[in-house]
Amino acid sequence: MNKPQAWYKQFWPWFLIILPLCAVFASVNLMFLAVENKDSLVSEDYYKDGKAINMDLRKIKHAKQLGLQFELHLAKDEVTLTQHGGEPYAAALNVSFYHPTLQEKDFAQVATADGNQVYHIKLASPIQGSWEVRLEGFDRSWRIQKRLELKDNQQYWLN
Repeated sequence: MNKPQAWYKQFWPWFLIILPLCAVFASVNLMFLAVENKDSLVSEDYYKDGKAINMDLRKIKHAKQLGLQFELHLAKDEVTLTQHGGEPYAAALNVSFYHPTLQEKDFAQVATADGNQVYHIKLASPIQGSWEVRLEGFDRSWRIQKRLELKDNQQYWLN
């Protein structure tokens, strides 16, 4: 008569143990990834952010009332802004570029006009793809913003 094998020498008990262990390992791994890679786009104070959006809408309406319109030209390492509409604006501009998904790529710069009323921004590295571009007056009383698909040697209108 055959002597039965011990349970730990058989295939099926180990198969039934490994399946739940794989699920536990996968869930611990996903928990670690979720904690380490927090989503920077989720705001903790959404109510204040919502109130700020209403203020931003007033700034955008004010820019339309003034008739402000700018042409953005993107070269390899430089962005130039030229005003084409509204009263000539001689003060500095607050220019911000926001990437839609990667907050660490966002940057902002204060641009001043040269003698021809053209604003120049030197870029540390070339930018391409989808960006939200915001122009604000130095006193932050008006704002122009637009989402653009940026490519080298292209012209875009901000109004």
